[in-house]
Amino acid sequence: MSDGSLDDLFGPGYQQPVEEVAPVEKRRSPIPRLIGEVAVLILATVVITAGLRAGGVSIPLLLLVSALIGLRLVVWAASAVSPPPAPKLRSRIGRDAKPAPDALRSSVKRWERNLEQAHSDPDLYARNVLPVLAELTDERLRLRHGITRASDPRRAQELLGEPLWTALADPGRHGLRARDVDTLLDALERL
Repeated sequence: MSDGSLDDLFGPGYQQPVEEVAPVEKRRSPIPRLIGEVAVLILATVVITAGLRAGGVSIPLLLLVSALIGLRLVVWAASAVSPPPAPKLRSRIGRDAKPAPDALRSSVKRWERNLEQAHSDPDLYARNVLPVLAELTDERLRLRHGITRASDPRRAQELLGEPLWTALADPGRHGLRARDVDTLLDALERL
């Protein structure tokens, strides 16, 4: 127990903590906005009616007013679901930045380079191209025939044909020509 009294605890040095009150936002009255919307609607109706009558066309006023109200409701609904505006940058960082590169395009370019280099470098073909080709083949077999090369090798060899089966089974095979790759891809597409 302490020797101090409540006066020592709540004496002249003690100040009650003040709770910060959040500022209350006053709601604006919707009446001025509603009056503005009605004024714009009346003005648009007058202008469109005058334009149509000048052209010799007459449409019912109720149809025109209901069409304008419907259009305004669609615009209001679209603005209600639109994303919030992007935050303004305080610094100039990012304003002059180049757009992000397209991931699909860079992936396609990488594969084009790999395939071009695979014609002359058999190790690159065995490391990069062959595993992807084998994976695609197994996936195609699984989706279309319910098997893989490992689960039913005899049936898979039958479906793939000898050239594709040999290319996938012999990873040490040296450089393929473009015609050979086309033949393998045609066999894969026929699955």
